[in-house]
Amino acid sequence: MGKILLNDGDGKDLSTEYCGESSKTIRERIQKARRLQIERFKKDNIYSNSKMRSKHIKKYCVLNPDAQNIIETAMHKLGLSAQAYTRILKVSRTIADLTGSENIQAEHISEAIQYRTLDRGMV
Repeated sequence: MGKILLNDGDGKDLSTEYCGESSKTIRERIQKARRLQIERFKKDNIYSNSKMRSKHIKKYCVLNPDAQNIIETAMHKLGLSAQAYTRILKVSRTIADLTGSENIQAEHISEAIQYRTLDRGMV
């Protein structure tokens, strides 16, 4: 069986252009995010974003106006619950941690909403 090549119409092989992150790089990024979360919550007796309660969310999931607008629009258009809102914020905080961002950005909220809609079959 021969190798299947993906090309862009100009004869350029697209299958070798983007290889993605190596497992080692991904593992290191995850470990760094986990250490950050452990440090963040060391006084709160929790260890990860998934365990955040309301007081933690208010402190660590502050949104800028663009991010707030995106989540409010999604809540309205998708008819999401308050529980879904909380879960989206927690996932967004984790995405921000994985990217090394101190603050949750609009793209982190958008990505978390995509995961939520995929999880619920809303696409």
